[in-house]
Amino acid sequence: MNNYVQRFLLENLDIRGAVVHLDSVWQQMLQDRNYPASVVQLLGDMSATTLLLSSNLKQLGRLTVQLKGDGPVPMLVIDCDESLHLRGMAKHVPQVGMLPVPDLLGHGQLVLTLDMLSMREAYQSIVPLDGDTIAEVFEHYFKQSEQLPSRLFLTTSDNAIFGILLQKLPTADQQDPDGWTRIEALAATVQDQPMFRLTAEEILTRLFTEEAIRIFEAQKVSYGCHEDPAKIYNMLQSLGRSEVNAILQECGEVVVHDDICNREYRFDALAIDAIFREAGPTIH
Repeated sequence: MNNYVQRFLLENLDIRGAVVHLDSVWQQMLQDRNYPASVVQLLGDMSATTLLLSSNLKQLGRLTVQLKGDGPVPMLVIDCDESLHLRGMAKHVPQVGMLPVPDLLGHGQLVLTLDMLSMREAYQSIVPLDGDTIAEVFEHYFKQSEQLPSRLFLTTSDNAIFGILLQKLPTADQQDPDGWTRIEALAATVQDQPMFRLTAEEILTRLFTEEAIRIFEAQKVSYGCHEDPAKIYNMLQSLGRSEVNAILQECGEVVVHDDICNREYRFDALAIDAIFREAGPTIH
């Protein structure tokens, strides 16, 4: 399995974590996007982090993570449902270069939205963008929201993404006062090693040779963008026939672009007529 998230526990240290690896799913996300290298880096690191967050949720739901700022990359969005169907996109100015993360994002916010069937309203958490890397931005979020010391180690290339999340549980210091510092240092070496082709078990046993590791079953990650014309029909119907007709008269067709999936839908007058005939008459 090349697209997965896999949780683990260092049993004698009370340190938990997860490993994420994507290749084909990541390549599908980038297809036909033509993102600059700096945007690829941001989006890859954010995709890995969103999956690591999703794997750690206590209740199943759809997690949407947004970075919004006033820099040359003003928005990044990653969306992941309870089955780990992943999709995402970035907005950027033309010809954005390789700049430090704070310069790319500017001043802004990290917004996490969790939508669960068990909740009447979605839960939302908003924190300022604070950190020199995507990993540091989310480590700051963990510190504020979960109050658990957490570390992220992320690697992004054009072909694959890799990441490790570590979290120190409240009883960790009682187990081993030096355990967290030692595991942090060992995990940091992952970015100096070619880990893309290894399994999670191979990675963890290489990193934490002396530790007792419980590795849980891998969760498969899939690309979450599939053609869904019904969603577009419903959106057009909600606009109303008169407004859609006005667009038709002005443009000759109705064009809907799904930014997050990079897909375009085009409708001529006959297609629009069919959509509204299927809807039936609107009763006021």
